[in-house]
Amino acid sequence: MVHLPPFALDHWLSTYDFATPPIAYNLASSTGPRWSVADICALGDAPLAIDDTILSYAPPEGSRALREAIAAFHDTDPDSIIVTTGASEALSILFCLGAQPGANIVLPDPGYPAYEAVAQAWGLATRSYHLRREDRFIQRADAILAQVDADTALVILNTPHNPTGTVMPRIEIEALAAALAERGVPLLVDEVYHPLYFTAPQPSAAGIPNVIVTSDLSKALSLPGLRTGWLIDADADRRARIIDARSYFTISGSPLLERLATHALQQSDAILARLRSVAQANIAQLDALIAGSGGRLAWVRPDGGTTAFPWFTDGRDSRSFCQTLAAQGVLLAPGDCFGHPAHMRLGFTQQEEGLATAVGRIAAALTAI
Repeated sequence: MVHLPPFALDHWLSTYDFATPPIAYNLASSTGPRWSVADICALGDAPLAIDDTILSYAPPEGSRALREAIAAFHDTDPDSIIVTTGASEALSILFCLGAQPGANIVLPDPGYPAYEAVAQAWGLATRSYHLRREDRFIQRADAILAQVDADTALVILNTPHNPTGTVMPRIEIEALAAALAERGVPLLVDEVYHPLYFTAPQPSAAGIPNVIVTSDLSKALSLPGLRTGWLIDADADRRARIIDARSYFTISGSPLLERLATHALQQSDAILARLRSVAQANIAQLDALIAGSGGRLAWVRPDGGTTAFPWFTDGRDSRSFCQTLAAQGVLLAPGDCFGHPAHMRLGFTQQEEGLATAVGRIAAALTAI
């Protein structure tokens, strides 16, 4: 039987977010402001009615309407898109297909904890390229390529990056993908936080040769409850294998969720406008928090995405600090969930109101240490 390590991040989040009552100020989440079904259906000039949806199966690759909406979002070909049950299923399918004896994948550290755990569950070895705070967590092609060997089946790049918020420009992604192509290794670009940028906006990596893109509705589009993700892959043979795997894994998506997802993507400008408004207001408050911390906290200001990864400058473990704040109704994610205990992941886009109160409590707790 495969042994999966405890998912420390999800254990931490679910302990507080699903409590009764739930946490008052959630600054640990990596999603955006919340939407109801009624909110989503009401978007646009022609509100969506869903009560006539037939609750049958959907095509394993996703409905044509949904794939066309995803294609418009990424400016790519709808035939290159396969819908999945969240980006998590997309990752699991790719790891499954790449799981040859002795194979490895290359992934970022810090990074989304499921990369390593799920890859190893499929029998893949993992090799990490390190994002260093003294280098502003920049994702560098040379550091990535240094971890690639003859057994590498896949390289993962996450941009905007969780948890640090760094961004690799498209021109650098193109160069990295080309270098990997010479070694016969595909590049997976995880774009779940695209297109939220605080510096120069970046186009999607979809369409770059030797790149597979994965994304979903959960993060930048703020709709995790729709459990809708996708892969974008120009390789027709690999797409056929992915569709077969999806048929084995989950058969298909839900027609009801696919209709909601299609409508949400067609109205993505409104969803993203709300996200950007919240993000811009809230990141300014975090600027003030770090500047006023008396040197106790430092950070690399995110270039994109919904999270930051500040750290205690004296190197202390952040868990007790996070526990203290959770008892006061403010949730941060301790850095040990990412293998970096002096850090904290701070999500700044779900909390549409009340961030000033939460920041005040964080500032007060800092003065007590």
